[in-house]
Amino acid sequence: MYAPRFISSALTLAAGLFIGGASTFAHPHVWVSVKATVLYENGTMTGLQKAWTFDEAYTTMAIEGLDTNGDGNYDRKELEELAKVNIDGLKEFGYFTFAKLGDGKLTFKEPVDYWLEYTGGVLTLHFRLPLESPVLAEAPGFTFSVYDPSFFIAFDLAKDDPVKLAASAPSGCKADVATPAKEAEDTQRLGEAFFQELGGADYGVAVAKTVAISCVKS
Repeated sequence: MYAPRFISSALTLAAGLFIGGASTFAHPHVWVSVKATVLYENGTMTGLQKAWTFDEAYTTMAIEGLDTNGDGNYDRKELEELAKVNIDGLKEFGYFTFAKLGDGKLTFKEPVDYWLEYTGGVLTLHFRLPLESPVLAEAPGFTFSVYDPSFFIAFDLAKDDPVKLAASAPSGCKADVATPAKEAEDTQRLGEAFFQELGGADYGVAVAKTVAISCVKS
């Protein structure tokens, strides 16, 4: 099927296989708007609930041939295989999600409860990403960010309510978004000079926003 193969290929390219040199990847080819909810249980952070909304051009290619009943809509059942392809392909790249506790890196388990939604002409991938080990809510220095180091895929936090804390979060907890030092006003119009300044690598890191979670100790 065309669409799953396309997505799988895109994810492979996003790993940083710079065929033809870094300039080939000087601009992103897929744009993703990110929303995340920090999950809590028994006074610990247990993971992230994600909603990734893909751009219209990417969506059009991805859903080609998936309207099996010809009703012009794409229900969860029709998108089920595509959702699995997305999740399976993302595993190789750590789901483009990087979390830390202080200077220590945190790892995630495989996603659960994943599904695709098609509304308003765009696809949104929903999934829950559990932490390998829960983190105390009051532990200082918990941060996470979502980005593709090669910048083949441009991730950015959604403009409205990009980060929330689950209702089970202890009182006094909050999320703060740090602006990257080299953030561009519009990543879809970044010039070649910007990428040359970065030295040809880690474009995604330079424009990634970092979310810091802090709680007042009880």
